[in-house]
Amino acid sequence: MSRFWKPGAEKPRLLEDEEGGVLFFSASPLSSSSSGYGRTNIEMLRQRLPVYKYRTAILYLVETHATTIIVGETGSGKTTQIPQFLKEAGWADEGRVIACTQPRRLAVQSVASRVAEEMDVKLGEEVGYTIRFEDITNNDLTRIKFLTDGVLLREMMDDPLLSKYSVIMVDEAHERSLSTDILLGLLKKVPILLDNALNTIVYLTLCLTMLSTQIQRRRPDLRLIISSATIEARSMADFFVSRTRRSQGPEKEENIPVTEPAILSVEGRGFNVEIFYVEEPVSDYLQKAVSTVLSIHDQEPGGDILVFLTGQDDIDAAVQLLTEESQHGRQKGLMVLPLYSGLSRADQELVFSPTPRGKRKVVISTNIAETSLTLEGIVYVVDSGFSKQRFYNPISDIENLVIVPISKASARQRAGRAGRIRPGKCYRLYTEEYFLKEMSAVGIPEIQRSNLVSAVIQLKALGIDNVLGFDWPASPSSEAMIRALEVLYSLGVLDDDAKLTSPEGFQVAEIPLDPMISKMILASNQLGCSEEVITIAAFLSIQSIWYTAKGAEKELDETKLRFAAAEGDHVTFLNVYKGFLQSNKSSKWCHNNFINYHAMKKALEVREQLRRTAQRLGIALKSCDDDMQVVRKAVTAGFFANACRLEAYSHNGMYKTVRTSQEVYIHPSSVLFRVNPKWVVYNSLVSTDRQYMRNVISIDPSWLREAAPHFYQYQQPNPLAR
Repeated sequence: MSRFWKPGAEKPRLLEDEEGGVLFFSASPLSSSSSGYGRTNIEMLRQRLPVYKYRTAILYLVETHATTIIVGETGSGKTTQIPQFLKEAGWADEGRVIACTQPRRLAVQSVASRVAEEMDVKLGEEVGYTIRFEDITNNDLTRIKFLTDGVLLREMMDDPLLSKYSVIMVDEAHERSLSTDILLGLLKKVPILLDNALNTIVYLTLCLTMLSTQIQRRRPDLRLIISSATIEARSMADFFVSRTRRSQGPEKEENIPVTEPAILSVEGRGFNVEIFYVEEPVSDYLQKAVSTVLSIHDQEPGGDILVFLTGQDDIDAAVQLLTEESQHGRQKGLMVLPLYSGLSRADQELVFSPTPRGKRKVVISTNIAETSLTLEGIVYVVDSGFSKQRFYNPISDIENLVIVPISKASARQRAGRAGRIRPGKCYRLYTEEYFLKEMSAVGIPEIQRSNLVSAVIQLKALGIDNVLGFDWPASPSSEAMIRALEVLYSLGVLDDDAKLTSPEGFQVAEIPLDPMISKMILASNQLGCSEEVITIAAFLSIQSIWYTAKGAEKELDETKLRFAAAEGDHVTFLNVYKGFLQSNKSSKWCHNNFINYHAMKKALEVREQLRRTAQRLGIALKSCDDDMQVVRKAVTAGFFANACRLEAYSHNGMYKTVRTSQEVYIHPSSVLFRVNPKWVVYNSLVSTDRQYMRNVISIDPSWLREAAPHFYQYQQPNPLAR
C-alpha cells in the first residue's frame, strides 16, 4: 500500500528550492506492485496526476502549518485529489468535515460528482455539495463537502468559527467574486498595505492566516489550504516571512501549528500550447468562431474543441449553425454541446462524458470553463476574446449584462485548457498586437460592478456596523454603497443608527434572497398570504420558467395567455404553479406549454426550502385562496421603491419611476405588455434600446403610502396655482 503522511508520523524529507523561496518536497516513488485501491482504471488515472506524488508533502504541511498554499497548474489534480488525501489521512475522522470551496455553482456540482465517482460512493452521502437552494449532503455521513464561497460566507453568519470543519480548502482563489471579496475583508484583522505586485492570492492567504492565528487557541485543529493555478511565489514568501515573524511570539506553543504559511509548488502536466492570432480584427466573432471550428475539423487530427463565447444566446446560435453543418453532411462526426450556468444537469453530464468513438466533441461555453471546470479530451481552443459580465449603475438602479473584452489573465487561462492530454492549439480571434498592447492585464473585480444591497446586509448580520469604513480588498463606488444603505433603510431593515432592526432586519438577513423579496415574504405573514408569496419568491429566484424555441415566439405568446393574470406577472406565476401541480408535475405538460421543466422542478425545490426558512422564522404558512389583492399588497411592501406611474396621454406605454422620474417601459415578455395599467411596481430594470421593467404587477397607489409612510408622502395641491 502506498504510504501517506499520517499526523504524528516521521516527517518527510524537505528540500528547499533556491528560486522564489518556494518549498518543494521529495515524494516517495509509487510502488508498481501494490496499491490500497486495487488495480482499477480510476486509481491508475489518479496516480498519473502530478499532485499524486506530492501527497505526503501536502499532508505533512497541513499537519504542521495553519495555512498551506498549493500552486498547481490547471489539470494537476489538486481540486479532486487533495480532499481525498486529507480524508485518507484522518482529517475527516470523528465526525469532522473537509470543505472545499469553488467560485461557481457548476464547478461545485461537477467536482463533487467526480470525487464521489473516484471514491465509489453515492453523491450526497460520504461526498456531498451545497449551493444556494440545493444541499446534497448528509449530516451523519458527509465527510467531504464542496460548496460555493457564498455558502461558506452564509455559514459564517451562523458559526463564525466554522466549528464542524477540520480543513477548509479555498480553490480557484484568484477569481474575484463578490462573495470572495467580502470574505477577504471579513478575515482581514489588521491594517496592511499591500504592494501592487502582490496578487489576490497573497492577500487572501494573509487574511486566512490571520483568521487561523486568532482561532488557534480555541480551534487548534482547523487548517486552511489555498489553491490556485498561478501565483507569485517569491513575493508571497518574502511578504509572509516578514509579516508572520513579527506577529508570531518568541516561542511556539506546543501543539499549535506554525503560523507562517507553507508554500508548495506542484508541477503540472500541461503540454505546450501553440497560439494563433488573426491577421486583421474580426467583425463577427460568432461567425468567425464557427468557421474556425469547421476548419479545425477539416484540417487537424483528432481531439475535442472548446469554444469560448459570451452567453446563452451566442452559444445557442453557434450550436445551431454547427449542428446544421453536421446534419447536412458537410461536417460529419461533430458532437456539438453547449455549456453555461443555466444548463440542466442532464445536459451538463453530456459535456463531461467521454467522446464516442469516431466523433469529435465541440463544447461551446461561457467563461465558466476558464478555470473552474476540467474538460477531458480538449486539444483545441477557440477564444472569441469576449465575455459577458454584469455591470450595475447605482444612479439609475439598472444592472446590465455587457459584452466586454477579456483580460490577459483570462486569455492565458483559456489557452491552458488546450494542453491537458497532449500538445494543443489555441486560436485567438483577435490580433497579437491587440493582446500585447491593448488588452488589460486583469479584469474588473465583481465588487466594483455589482449591486451591494445583499452584501451590506450580510456584513451587518456579521456584526460589521461601519460598512463605510470596512476594509474592502477593492473599494466599491461610494454611489453603490449609499444606494445600498438607502434601500435597506427604506425597507426598515436598518434603523437611524444604520444597525439591523430587530427582529425584522435580522429576519431579512436570514432569508438567502434579495432583501426586497425577503421583505415581501415578511409582509405576507401579516397579510395572510405567505404560501402564495413564497411561491412567487421561488419563481423570482429562477432565471426564467419559459422555454423559447427559435421560430416559435408567436406560439409562446399565445400559450402565455392561458396563464396570464390581469394583475400581472407575479399572479401569472401562481397560475403556472397551479397548472404544474394539476398536471402531476408532468414534463409533457411543460413541453406543450413552452415551460422549462427543469426550471419548474428547481422552483419547487426553492419553494420548499423557503417554507422551511419561513417556519424557522416564525412565519405562519397561510393561503389567501383567491384574494390576489393581499398578494399584490405584499409585493408592494417589498418593492414600493420600484413604483412607476403611466405618463398621461402616453401612446407608447411610457412610465416614469416615482422616485427618480426615469422613463421606463414594460418588458415585452411581461403579460402586462400593451395592457399598461396606470400604476405598477417592478422587480428589476434591464437596459437594451430602452429601460425595461421585468416582472411587473399592477397596484393601487394608496398602497405605497400604506406600505412605506416614511418613503412616500401626499403632496398637497397649491391653492394659489391656476
